[in-house]
Amino acid sequence: MSGFHQARMDLGVRLRRLRENARLSGKDLAERLHWQPSKVSRIENARQTASEDDVAAWGKAVEADPQTVDALVRQAAALQERQDSWRQRHRTGLAALQEDIRDLETRTLLFRAFEPGAVIGLLQTTEYARHVFGKLRRLYKSTADVDDAIRVRMRRQEILYDPARRFRFVMPESVLRYRLAPPEVMRGQLDRLIAVTTLPNVEFGLLPFEAPLPSALTNPFWIYDNALVGVATGTRDLLLRDAGEVEFYARAFEEFWEAAAFRDDARALIVRALDDYTLHQPR
Repeated sequence: MSGFHQARMDLGVRLRRLRENARLSGKDLAERLHWQPSKVSRIENARQTASEDDVAAWGKAVEADPQTVDALVRQAAALQERQDSWRQRHRTGLAALQEDIRDLETRTLLFRAFEPGAVIGLLQTTEYARHVFGKLRRLYKSTADVDDAIRVRMRRQEILYDPARRFRFVMPESVLRYRLAPPEVMRGQLDRLIAVTTLPNVEFGLLPFEAPLPSALTNPFWIYDNALVGVATGTRDLLLRDAGEVEFYARAFEEFWEAAAFRDDARALIVRALDDYTLHQPR
């Protein structure tokens, strides 16, 4: 068991004890917090990482001692800051990782995402996601259930239709052509991207092959409001809250944004890739 998962289990046990001491069922607590009951269960059973806000709200709902709550908030903060091995985290389950991301997204109004190697998760089709998760499962030697992870990822996408939230996405044109899935799956994925470009709260940009780039395309990153940046490397999943680091990634995003093509120009790039997949399909 990884140190990350053990720490998450320890926090879940302590939170469960607070709930039980207050003589509340998981359903009772979820109602007080206006959460889905499954979230209480996921946190208590270490299938989701509780945020600092989650712990503070939990402590208030069960009327716990303020000093105890403060200690648990610090524990949650330390857990959020962990830079754990992706291999270790993947062993705890791909679905658990997706739940953590989903919970973070529910607290975010402005999303900015740059992804140089694959279609951004919130925009993936079910079948494309299946191939991506399958490759991750093999790479990290995970025993995780891919179907569970896909179900959570698809539920995450419901947030795209919330008019109170804004989404700004940038990918290089090359992602349209990376064969992470068979051609028929790629065609379905590109059709999905065309549909997404019509959503009023989504701005979707592509970096054309011929566009001058402001910098090399390295790690994917996601900016949640102006408070947090998630950066994925091959072996680490970083959560950055330092104001200077957030500002650095916000500036990097804006530079890619300025180089990207949008709306009709972006759709033209997608259609061109679609035509190539159709042209080269087996007869």
